[in-house]
Amino acid sequence: MASAVIFGQAASISPQTLLGNYCQGCHSETNRSGGVSVAGLNAAAVGEAGMTWEKILRKVRTGEMPPLGLPRPKAADTAGFVTWLEKELDGYAVAKRNPGSPLVHRLNRAEYSNAIRDLLGLRMDHAASLPADDSGYGFDNIGSVLTVSPLLMEKYMTTARRVSRLAVGTVKASAAIERFNPGKGPALEASDELPLNLRGGLLLKYHFPVDAEYSLLVRVRGATDAKAPPPKLDVRIDGQRAQLHDVKIEANEEAQITRNYEMQLPIKAGLHSIGASFLTETLKQETGVVTRGRFGGGGAGPAPNVSVEYLQIGGPFNASGPGDTESRRAIFICRPVAGQSETPCARRILTGLASRAYRRPVTAADIAPLVNLFAMGRKDGGSFDAGVETAVRAILVSPSFLFRVERDAVPGVHTVSDLELASRLSFFIWSSIPDEELIRLAGQKKLRAALPAQVRRMLADAKARSLVENFAGQWLQLRNIPSWRPDPEKFPQFDDSLRSAMQRETELFFEHIVREDRSVVDFINADYSFLNERLARHYAIPGVKGAHFRKVTFTGEERGGVLTHGSVLTVSSYPTRTSPVLRGKWILENILATPPPPPPADVPELTEKAANSAKDLRAALEKHRASAGCASCHSRLDPLGFALENFDAVGKFRAMEDGAKIDASGSLPGGIHFAGPMGLKKVLMERQDYFIECISEKLLTYALGRGLEHFDLPVVRQVRREAAAKENRFSELVLAIVNSVPFQMRRSPER
Repeated sequence: MASAVIFGQAASISPQTLLGNYCQGCHSETNRSGGVSVAGLNAAAVGEAGMTWEKILRKVRTGEMPPLGLPRPKAADTAGFVTWLEKELDGYAVAKRNPGSPLVHRLNRAEYSNAIRDLLGLRMDHAASLPADDSGYGFDNIGSVLTVSPLLMEKYMTTARRVSRLAVGTVKASAAIERFNPGKGPALEASDELPLNLRGGLLLKYHFPVDAEYSLLVRVRGATDAKAPPPKLDVRIDGQRAQLHDVKIEANEEAQITRNYEMQLPIKAGLHSIGASFLTETLKQETGVVTRGRFGGGGAGPAPNVSVEYLQIGGPFNASGPGDTESRRAIFICRPVAGQSETPCARRILTGLASRAYRRPVTAADIAPLVNLFAMGRKDGGSFDAGVETAVRAILVSPSFLFRVERDAVPGVHTVSDLELASRLSFFIWSSIPDEELIRLAGQKKLRAALPAQVRRMLADAKARSLVENFAGQWLQLRNIPSWRPDPEKFPQFDDSLRSAMQRETELFFEHIVREDRSVVDFINADYSFLNERLARHYAIPGVKGAHFRKVTFTGEERGGVLTHGSVLTVSSYPTRTSPVLRGKWILENILATPPPPPPADVPELTEKAANSAKDLRAALEKHRASAGCASCHSRLDPLGFALENFDAVGKFRAMEDGAKIDASGSLPGGIHFAGPMGLKKVLMERQDYFIECISEKLLTYALGRGLEHFDLPVVRQVRREAAAKENRFSELVLAIVNSVPFQMRRSPER
């Protein structure tokens, strides 16, 4: 090919000549800088060396190559080269389809919990009973890292026993005690589940196994003022007050002391919300604006020094039966007729459960062992329910439930079956098993034709919150917020309520984009977010009252898009200071999909003085970039991070620090200058194709449950093009991924 064509005009240099003139010096077979050699590359057969050409494309397109200080092609020649190379690589991908070979995929902890919820109607957190999953390529649903150990199988056995007993209602009526600390549930100031005049304490979901009496013990720590009205401890079940206690604890000179408040109440079996918190002043609505007082009716005065240390749940006592729970209704679709064999009804129950759990039609060979286990459990437990519980336990430890297995019907590249496609789709959007509608369409061979409607239905379903918790939680690193601990001396205003509000803001923002099917460009350039009073006060935004979150439109230039969310700004900082390097790295990885390589082992640490102020930090990093070994990465990292220097390590905006004005300006290679968050957003908006490809790459990785290979990158670009034609709406990205070759097909692994 003599030349490349861009915008209807021929570039002045051929691809082969461009490589020879500008790349060969560093990337010869001898030098192999970065492990890449252009020697032997043939512009007439790009697809044969797709891995190398994809690396070249990304480096040239982002301006990383040729390096600073070396000769560069004309802008038109570079653009023409990029256009030509994309076309060649994408054309080869269409002609030589390679969907990859997904491995057997174990359900991760989130998928397991959701599958239990949708199969048995049992909503439980299995974080305590199952170990955390390993992550790869940024996500914990990657098949290659979801390994199985003897310890894990033992955990599955124990968890299955607990789950099956709770679901069926065969828990033995022996009293047990479970304790929950405030960190177990969300901070009440960030919760929408309780009245606005409740503060502090904890809120949790708890599954009560049978209809019985249960004890609730709340331990309060601190000391109260004998001259002031006593704080009132409000204990609620499902939002309704169960008891109200005056808290009176005399001061102790040596240490804070505790007092227990205990009650025993009849509670129906099933999932209930339990809250223990402090009642504040009566809400005032005289002006139409809801205001909130402080603990104990003290108006604007300081809150008394009391807190909930823990909540303890004991029982069951005086059990009256298994109750009418969602789980029992899901399991017992029939009841045996007195005097007749119980086996037909048991077989019907187990066939329905197994087919949903295994995500496929079950055979006689699948059901026979379950029926035998039912008979054993019926004999040992003395009841029909006990027999069903034993068989359900076996379903929950079956490899057909715990693993997603796709069978290769034919060798080579082939389309996955409709049922396998239903499973892929469900685990992508819901992190769970397919529902009845997906199974029905798959069984009728109508799912592929109905994909647009099904994708939109699934995104509108409440179960799509899994995308928020599992995809956004890892892509935007929201899962790091609960464990992030800023220096309490430098940031005394940071507390658990603010931490929870930061995470909730970004979750609601992501959920809004999904629910309203907005353009994903809003992640960069939105002029709105979701705030409550605590977070709005931290952002210095007036007029937001109360604990509930609401959509707030920004009028200034300080906030807008996830880069200005407190959640992102905190997880990309150190506990004591901001870090332009960490923030720049976060943007390169999660917005531009161009992560920097790991730093060399001999990079010196910044001096202690550099951490004292933003001015000293900038000077230290400028000196850092003077090193040739550091400049190649830091010339891209640091300017992006400096644009966010107006935000401190907990996301609070600042124009000055220690009497000096914050310098939030930066310059990228190629002479691109910008300043502050608005300047950074302008630069990113001018390169929004990079971001669309980045989120497409993240979504595709998450959807496939494997790391992307070079042959997947043309798919990423195709997703970007298809989404751009539909205003970059979130559903269009998802649909483009669902319709893609790697999602719809697989390649039989070589033996």
